[in-house]
Amino acid sequence: MSEDIEIGSSRRYLVVLGALIIQVCLGSIYAWSIFQTALRGGVYVWPSLWTQLPFAAGLASFAAFMILAGRWQDRIGPQKVATIGGVLLGVGYLLAGLVDIVSQGNPLIGTLWLILTYGIIAGAGIGFAYVCPIAALVKWFPDKKGLITGVAVAGFGAGALVMGYVQTWLLFLPGIFPFVGGAFLVLGILYILLVVLGSQLLTNPPLGWKPPGYVPAVSTAEAKGQEYLPRQMIVTVVFWLLWFMFLFAATAGLMTLGNVKSAAAAIDPLAASLPEWPFIAAIIVGVMSIFNAAGRIVWGAVSDRIGRVNTMVIMFTLLTIGMFAFAFLSITNASWIVTMAVASLVGLCFGGNFALFPSSTADYYGTKNVGSNYGVLFTSYGVAGITGALAAGLIVDFTGSYVLAFVFTGILAIVAVILAVIHYRIRKP
Repeated sequence: MSEDIEIGSSRRYLVVLGALIIQVCLGSIYAWSIFQTALRGGVYVWPSLWTQLPFAAGLASFAAFMILAGRWQDRIGPQKVATIGGVLLGVGYLLAGLVDIVSQGNPLIGTLWLILTYGIIAGAGIGFAYVCPIAALVKWFPDKKGLITGVAVAGFGAGALVMGYVQTWLLFLPGIFPFVGGAFLVLGILYILLVVLGSQLLTNPPLGWKPPGYVPAVSTAEAKGQEYLPRQMIVTVVFWLLWFMFLFAATAGLMTLGNVKSAAAAIDPLAASLPEWPFIAAIIVGVMSIFNAAGRIVWGAVSDRIGRVNTMVIMFTLLTIGMFAFAFLSITNASWIVTMAVASLVGLCFGGNFALFPSSTADYYGTKNVGSNYGVLFTSYGVAGITGALAAGLIVDFTGSYVLAFVFTGILAIVAVILAVIHYRIRKP
C-alpha cells in the first residue's frame, strides 16, 4: 500500500505537466484578435463584424461540446477524450489553413469556412480537451482542489499570451505568411503534437486512492460518500446558485476583457491620440491577462484555506468595486495607468471563477462525475459570452459611453455577492 501511495504521489505531478501543456494550447482561442487584425487589413479588408463570428462560434462550440466531453471522460477516462480533443483542435486549424484556397478572395465564403473549421471543429476540440485535465487533477489532489484547478486553468489564461506571440510572429514579424492560411497550418500541426502528447500524461488515480494523511472535509460530498449525477445535481438549490453566480461574474469579466482597449481610449483620450497608443493598449491588455492567469491560482489557493464560499464573497465584492471604478473613470478622463490598475483587479477576479467553480462542483457533488457535472455548470459561461457582448454593444451603441455598461455589470456583481451570501447560509445541495 505504501508503494502505491509513493507511485501515486509522484504520478500526479506528471498529470499537472500534461494539464499545463494542453491548457496553454487551448488558451490560444483568446488570441483570436491577432487573426482578426490580419483579416481586417493587408490583403483581406474583411468587415469587422464578420471577423468576430469565427471567435463567437468557437466559444459556443467550446461550451456545447464540453458537456458531452465531461460525460464521456467520466466513463472512459481523460486520456482518450483529451486525445480526441487535440486531434479535433489540430484538424480544425489545418482545415482553416485552406481558407484562402476555398474563399478565393470572397469574404463571405471565407467567414463561413472559418466558422466551420476554426469555430465549430477547433472549438469542439477545446471543449473535449479542456475538462479532462480539471477532472483528473481534482481526483489526484483532493487536498488542494482549489489550488490545483487554478494552476491548470492558469495555463489556459496564459495560453492567450504565449500563443498570441507565436501567432504574431507567424503573421506579422518575418513576413513568412502574407496570408493567414499558412499560419493556421503551422499551428494545426503544433497543436496536434502538443495536445496529444499532453493527453498521454492524463490518468485517473487508482480507485480509493488518497494522498497520505488526507481526511475529507465534513462539508464535502466525498466525506459523505455521495456522488451526484448531473440529473441529480440540477435539481438542487446550490447548483442554481452556482450557475447564476458564474453567469453574473463572468458577464462582468467578459464585458471588460472584450472592451478594455476601447474603454481605456475613451477614459484617456489624450493617451489614445499618441502615436505609441497601440503599444500602450497592448500593455494594458497584457497586464490584465497576466492578472487573469494569476487570479486562477491565487483565489484557488485562498479557497483551500478559508473555503470556497468565503472566497467567492470576497472576490465578487472586489469585482463590484472594479466595475463601479470603471464607471467612475469613464466620466473623469483618468490616466491610462489608473485604468490598467482597475483592469488588473477585474482580471484577477475574473480568473478566479475558473478555479472556484470546478472545485466547488467537486466539493458539493463529488469527484466521480465532476467532468460531466462541471460541463453542465459551464453552460453559464457560454451564456455569459452572449450577455457580456450585449451589455457592451447595446448599451454603448445607445448611450455612446461605457458608463452605464459598467454600472449594469457592477449591479450584476452585487447580485453575485448576494447569491454567495445565500449560498453561505445553505452550504449543502
